Amino acid sequence: MRVDGAPARAGARLRAGSRVEVELPAAADVGLRPEPIPLRIVHRDDAILVIDKPAGLVVHPAPGHPSGTLVNAILAIDPALAVGLGQRPGIVHRLDRDTSGLIVVARDDAAMAGLRAQWQARSVLKLYLALVEGRPREPAATIEAPIGRDRRDRKRMAIDADGRPATSRYRTLAALGHHTLLEVRIESGRTHQIRVHMASIGHPVAGDVVYGGHPLPGLDRQFLHASRLGFSHPTTGEWLELDAPLPPDLAGVLERLG
Repeated sequence: MRVDGAPARAGARLRAGSRVEVELPAAADVGLRPEPIPLRIVHRDDAILVIDKPAGLVVHPAPGHPSGTLVNAILAIDPALAVGLGQRPGIVHRLDRDTSGLIVVARDDAAMAGLRAQWQARSVLKLYLALVEGRPREPAATIEAPIGRDRRDRKRMAIDADGRPATSRYRTLAALGHHTLLEVRIESGRTHQIRVHMASIGHPVAGDVVYGGHPLPGLDRQFLHASRLGFSHPTTGEWLELDAPLPPDLAGVLERLG
């Protein structure tokens, strides 16, 4: 940095009318590359994409997952996508790596702003199908419990009085032996919310070994699927409500239990 043509020291005081010159380094290459990863597109227009994300796909690059993500796959569909900054172009919300289902991507700045406003206002319909262990005492109920980072294991989340408010509403769809199929609507969108809330009432999501669930034969993940997503289109204002059927691995579990 130079002030009035001379090199300036850190902490130097500026005077009114001083001329400050700063040389900015070239923007770092964030390393995002298009990758031809197959995706099922549920809805597509000039403003948004809605994807039925498969289990096992990380949403955006992060430590340990520099490539092979949903973002890389989207860039292969939309190479000019440059909405937002850094490693998350177009990403409005996320799903856990091993949770399948619907996720919306903004394709321009106006769409990003409109969608983010709806997520912040909690006006979005977010429904999940979850198979849990045991049978909840109440066939339908609301779980309101704040969620924060687990103080003993930073890779997990936990119920924490100092955490962020979180609300999940569930209703029973079917009793299947020692398991129960639930439809869960979340009003907030905290990390691992449904998994933490169901474990907190003694009914962890089946297959979710991180939060106390037991493995299911033929399934190598938790039984959790974002089945329905509803929101106002950020450009037209039209209400969109989209569905994603259970993928084969989860549908197979229900067949075996039924």
